[in-house]
Amino acid sequence: MNETTTERFIRIVMGGAIILLASYFRMPDLLFWALIILGVLLILTGLSGFCPFYYFLKIGTKSKL
Repeated sequence: MNETTTERFIRIVMGGAIILLASYFRMPDLLFWALIILGVLLILTGLSGFCPFYYFLKIGTKSKL
């Protein structure tokens, strides 16, 4: 796990908001699916507490106690 609890909560809320936004407004198919995928990725990383981008960049927001 490389995310703080606050960051995980924000990712889940933002992912849900992006999915709602994509499903509420009319937009081109490519943009719709890009937003859906982004929202799902944010929710999954928020639920798991692991961000692969942080892993590859060797950073993390969670302190190591």
